[in-house]
Amino acid sequence: MRQNPSFAMTDVAELRRVIDAHPWMTLVSNTPDGLVASHYAVLLDEDRDDLTIVGHVGRPDDAILGLGEHELLVVVQGPHGYVSPGWYGDVQAVPTWNFVSVHLSGVPELLSTEENLKVLDRLVARFESALPQPRLMWEPPNDEKFVRGLERGTVGFRLTPTKVVAKRKLSQNKPDEMVDTIIAELEAGHGPYTDPRLPAEMRRAHESIRAARDIR
Repeated sequence: MRQNPSFAMTDVAELRRVIDAHPWMTLVSNTPDGLVASHYAVLLDEDRDDLTIVGHVGRPDDAILGLGEHELLVVVQGPHGYVSPGWYGDVQAVPTWNFVSVHLSGVPELLSTEENLKVLDRLVARFESALPQPRLMWEPPNDEKFVRGLERGTVGFRLTPTKVVAKRKLSQNKPDEMVDTIIAELEAGHGPYTDPRLPAEMRRAHESIRAARDIR
């Protein structure tokens, strides 16, 4: 992902927030047979305060990706949406796409059986907890034999990134009044491409920008 200093994200707390809020990720590996991509839910490592992530893949995706053998790229896709040139007013303009994305690269470490079970348990709890009657991994009718059989069909991993490229392209190069108009249009939800989380992300970014500017 080509970086632009105006759009770069470097604050670890902000990166962790984006990663935590968007757990459905793309795993990309450059193998002898060419590029391979898989899609899995991935979480921050709860025992770390950096950008280390944990997850699993189903067999035989571990072999297809060459998991643990070489560098893996994990793509975190945050809120994104189309921005119409019509929102800029009567000026020369072209469309653009606002987005937040984080790329994490590194060689993953394969997890032990017990570590993988812990990650699988966390994944189930993370998503079931939002439901009125959660079904957690170890609860009946599941029993230990079933759960351990499930684990054997997966390979867990931990990735501490050695390279992080994060981009928050949210109209930082536009005047305040234009940004406010874009946010209003996105909140109105007129376009077929809008993500309702995008205007909230824009507000967060621009409030920080304006606060920093006011201090100066």
